[in-house]
Amino acid sequence: MSTTKTQPEQGELPEGTGAFAWLRALGPRGRRAFGGAFGGYALDSYDFFTLPLGMVAIAAYFSLDSGQTGLLTTVTLVVSAIGGALAGILADRIGRVRALMITVITYALFTVLCGFAPNYETLLVFRALQGLGFGGEWAVGAILVAEYATAKHRGRTLGAIQSAWAAGWALAVIVYTLVFQFLDADTAWRVMFWTGALPALLVVYVRRNVTDAPEAAERRRTSRDRGSFSAIFRKDLARTTVFAVLLSTGVQGGYYTLATWVPTYLKSERGLTVVGTGGYLAFLISGAFIGYLTGGYLTDVLGRKKNIALFAVLSAGCILAYTNIPSGADGLLLVLGFPLGFCMSAIFSGFGSFLAELYPTAVRGTGQGFTYNTGRAVGAFFPTLVGYLAGSWGVGGALVFGAVGYGLAVLALLGLPETRGRELV
Repeated sequence: MSTTKTQPEQGELPEGTGAFAWLRALGPRGRRAFGGAFGGYALDSYDFFTLPLGMVAIAAYFSLDSGQTGLLTTVTLVVSAIGGALAGILADRIGRVRALMITVITYALFTVLCGFAPNYETLLVFRALQGLGFGGEWAVGAILVAEYATAKHRGRTLGAIQSAWAAGWALAVIVYTLVFQFLDADTAWRVMFWTGALPALLVVYVRRNVTDAPEAAERRRTSRDRGSFSAIFRKDLARTTVFAVLLSTGVQGGYYTLATWVPTYLKSERGLTVVGTGGYLAFLISGAFIGYLTGGYLTDVLGRKKNIALFAVLSAGCILAYTNIPSGADGLLLVLGFPLGFCMSAIFSGFGSFLAELYPTAVRGTGQGFTYNTGRAVGAFFPTLVGYLAGSWGVGGALVFGAVGYGLAVLALLGLPETRGRELV
C-alpha cells in the first residue's frame, strides 16, 4: 500500500521524535495545509458559539421559550448534515482546498446575516443556512491534513486540528464578555454575529498558500468512484457507514447538549453574571483544549476505538457529576468544569483520523462528510429535547440526557474495525 505522505521538500527537517515530530513530518506544504485547516475550524467554532453565548439575550429580545431557543441550534446542526454531505462530495470532485474555501465563505456570510435578522423566523432561516458551511468545514479540513500526515502521527495531528475548536470557542467567550459588558443586550447579540465576518481573511491565506496532497489528489482524479454517494453504501462499505453514523450521533448528541445549554444553565439555575459565566467557561474551554491534544496522543497509543470508548464513559460520568453539584457549591462547579471540558473534547480527537482511515481516497470526502454530519444532524435533536424537558426537569436535570448519547457511541464501536497504523489508499 502507498501512503499519501509526499516526499520531503527542500529545507524540511527529518521526522525524528519529540513532541512536535508530527508537525515536522507534515513537510512545508503539509504545515501550510495544517494552518489553513486549523484556522478554518477555529473560526467555524467561533461562528457557531455566537448563538449559544447570545442565546439568553436573543430569547429575551424575541420572547422565545426554551423549545424555540433549542430549535435554533437544532436547525443549524440538521442543515449541517446537508452541508457536510455536499462538501464531502465537492472535496472528492473539485479538490480539498477549493471545497474548504467554499465552506468558510458560506458559514461566515450567513453568520453575519444573522445579526441583521428582524424576527425569529428570519434568524432561524439564516442560522440554518449558516449550517451549510459549518457542516462541511471540519470534514474537508480534516481530510486535507490527514492526507499529508503519516500513519504513525495521524491521530495526534488530527487531534491538534480538533483543538482549534477550543481556540475558537475561547475567542468567542472573550468577545462575548467584552461586547456584553459595554453594549446593551439587545445590541450586543447582533454585534456578536457581525464579528463572524473574520473568516473571510482566512480564505485569502488558503487561496494563496494551500494545495491538496499530490499523491492523494492523483488517486482521486483517476478513480471512477470519485465523489460517489452510492459508493459509501456499496457492499464493502455499507456496514462501516451505518456504524460510523451511529458513533457520530452518540458523541455529538452528548457534546452539543452541553455546548448549547451549559451557558444557559450557569445563568438561569446558578445565577452567574456575564463575567462569572465567562470565568466558568474558561475552565471548561481550558480542559477542552488540553483534552483535544491529549486525546490525539492517546488515539495513536491506545488505538482509535479504545480512545473513544474511554472518553465516552468518562464524559457521561462528568455530566452526572456536573449537574448534581449541591446548590451553593459554586467552587466545586468551577473545578469540575475542567475535567468535563477535557473528557467531552478528547473523545473527538480520534474522529479525523478514524473516519479518514475507514474510506478510500476517492470517496473519503463523501464518506467522512456524510457520516460525521448525519450524526451531527441526528444528535442535534438532543439540545431541542433538553429545551422541552427543561420546563419540567430544569436545565440541569435535562442535561443528563446527554449521557445517553455517549452510551450509544460505545455500542456503535462494536461494529467498526480498529484502524490505527493504517495507510491511506
